[in-house]
Amino acid sequence: MAQAGSLLRGLSFDRIMATGYGRHLFEISFEAPTVTEIKAHAASARFLCPEAGTVLDIGGQDSKAIALSDQGKIIKFEMNDRCAAGTGKFLEIMAQRLGYSLDQFGEEALRARKDIQVSSMCTVFAESEVTSLLAKGEDRRDIALGLHRSVVRRAAGMLKRVSIRPPVFFAGGVARNPCIVEILKQATGTEILVPAEPQMAGALGAALLGSEWEKGEGGVP
Repeated sequence: MAQAGSLLRGLSFDRIMATGYGRHLFEISFEAPTVTEIKAHAASARFLCPEAGTVLDIGGQDSKAIALSDQGKIIKFEMNDRCAAGTGKFLEIMAQRLGYSLDQFGEEALRARKDIQVSSMCTVFAESEVTSLLAKGEDRRDIALGLHRSVVRRAAGMLKRVSIRPPVFFAGGVARNPCIVEILKQATGTEILVPAEPQMAGALGAALLGSEWEKGEGGVP
């Protein structure tokens, strides 16, 4: 708690709210309100792209699909937080295995000349599969494209299960990957809206909800 307090020393704010995996520790340390990432991303999408009917968030640790009403209310959601498959961490590990930086990974995958099927979604098994493909002489770019397609298959499946209401607001750090965006557009057949700083969308949503929250109401709107 002392360390947490030191992070905010010298800062001033009218209201403060937390979201994400560490929000419960934050709530204990600062007696401040918190909000789930589902609500935070819905609020962010409503603010940045009010026409969006569906939200997809792929971050470092999990992925989420959220269907929104015309008024921006959450209708249904689904999330994967049990393993790294289909997340930014999966892409980071695969990029390292292929010798690419994370920034290069998507660009290089778009330069692939053929589509290689990568069947394993488990990070450990996928890494083994990549090693085997490299040993067979397959091009790194082609393998990279196969890995990107495997992530999109998982994401598109989640979107379809919550029922896609176009357009799709794509948040999270993985939304900065141009190959993922392009394949997702093809897989869903709908427009993909990516904000200028997709990795900050959840924080923005929490800030928006925090600005509406008043002490004593017992929670967020």
